[in-house]
Amino acid sequence: MMKQTLFALACAAGICAPAHAQFQKPEDAIKYRQAAFTLMGNHFGRIAAMAQGKAPFDAKAAAANAEIVLLVSKLPYSAFGEGTDLGNTKAKPEIWKEAPKFREAAEKMQAEVVKLDAAAKSGSLDQIKVAVGEVGKSCKACHDNYREK
Repeated sequence: MMKQTLFALACAAGICAPAHAQFQKPEDAIKYRQAAFTLMGNHFGRIAAMAQGKAPFDAKAAAANAEIVLLVSKLPYSAFGEGTDLGNTKAKPEIWKEAPKFREAAEKMQAEVVKLDAAAKSGSLDQIKVAVGEVGKSCKACHDNYREK
């Protein structure tokens, strides 16, 4: 049910449209990807807080948040098109200069998020802790290489 609701919301928001049709201006793409990363970070942070013992563990909440992270992890990368390297962005020029490496880093993170989703669905805090660590490493690696501080 949650997947259907998220998909319906995504389509209603225009997220399901082809990337080139989504953005009228580069600034729109920048805002879109920043919003996606913010949303992903927020929901991942909720799971990480449980894994770190900073928030009470709630298996149902962890699974719900992981499902959102999984969906949202697919969204921001269509918004790194031409002209989106300028403006209000923390994206480093290396994203466009090293596009295959950047895509590889994104795919690594997405693969780790798939594992996080499976761990969260298992309800095992131990599995979630491992998966959170791996997602965190993949996020940090990309931030270190492709995001201004």
